[in-house]
Parts: sequence; C-alpha cells; structure tokens
Amino acid sequence: MHSRARSQEAKLRRAEDLLDAARALAADRGGVRHITLSAVTEAAGLHPSAVRRYFDSKEELLLELAERGWNQWRDLLTAHLADVRDLAPGQIAAAVATTLAAQPLFCDLLTHVPLSLEGEVGIERARRFKTSSFAAYDTIVDALTAAGTMTTAQVQGLLTVALGLTANLWQLSHPTPTLAELYAQNPRWGHVALDFEPRLTRLLQATAVGLAL
Repeated sequence: MHSRARSQEAKLRRAEDLLDAARALAADRGGVRHITLSAVTEAAGLHPSAVRRYFDSKEELLLELAERGWNQWRDLLTAHLADVRDLAPGQIAAAVATTLAAQPLFCDLLTHVPLSLEGEVGIERARRFKTSSFAAYDTIVDALTAAGTMTTAQVQGLLTVALGLTANLWQLSHPTPTLAELYAQNPRWGHVALDFEPRLTRLLQATAVGLAL
C-alpha cells in the first residue's frame, strides 16, 4: 500500500514538473504555440518517451494548464472583488480586464482552447475541462453580478466579449519575431499590437456601458 502511494505521489510530481516546464517555456519562447513535447520533457529532466505516462499529447498538457487558468482567474477575480458592492459597469469591466491581464499564460491559452486543444483530446478529458471551466465561469458571473450594478445577463455578455477580445488582442500584442521586425519597419501596421491591457480595458468598458443601457 505504501509503495503504491509513493508511486502515485511520484507520478503527480512528475506531472507537475512537466506543467512547470511548459509554463516556463511559454514565457521564454513567446507563447504556447512555440512549445514542443520534446522541449518540455527535456526542461523537466525526463526522457521524451516518459511524457506519455502523464499526458497523452501536448494538447492534453496545455488543456490542463488552461483548466487551471480558469480556476486561477476565478480565485483572482473573487479576491479582487471581495467585500466590494455597487460597482458601475465601467468598474466591473476594469476588474475583468485587470485580472485577465495578470494571467498572461491564460490569455495566450484562450486562443488555443477552441482552436485546437479541447478538440484534440479524448471525450472524457474534454468533458472534465468543460465541467471545470463552466463551474469557474459560473462563480465569476455570480461574483461580478454581486459586486456591481449589472444584471447576470449583462455580465454574461461582457464575459463573452472579454474572452473573445483577450484571445485576439493577446496574440496581436505578442507578435512573432518576423512580425515584430515588420512592425518596426512600418509602425502603422503595428498599432494594434500595442498596449494590451489599456486597449482591453477601454473596449470592455465601452461594452459594459453599452450593455447596461
């Protein structure tokens, strides 16, 4: 029994090592699009063949990070709104933008989840992700509704826009080296790649005020 428990603990530690390595590589290489399983296993100090004991694919590993990202955003936002009431729509939008921008990996993953990650894993893993992320979403909706003057439906509309804008603007604001060089040569083309958080905040505030009319 003790041997089995130790083996399970070791497996969990190895899985966490792989997730930590993926986080570090995403930060160092400019996003999860540049991550490979071989690089992750090397950074974690594991043999490339060993990764299959913990994750079936790169997509499953990244989906795990996205699932945790939802829970981290939930915790960050609810703490940000603790004991706060009667926030105006613009203030609600600012809270959403600030807490999203505080989680760069999650912002990056918001692009990839619907594009590839959740569709490239087994149905039970996809079900687990949907169950967890929707539970976090429901808690976020409740916290925002309780903290301000927007209705539940208005908050849900704001979050729909927030998630879509974040997924798009994050990628634009973190261009590849080729695009960064191109923008340096022609600054007009790069105007959308500037100021992720201020731009997200302004657009979400305009959305929130419009939804509350």
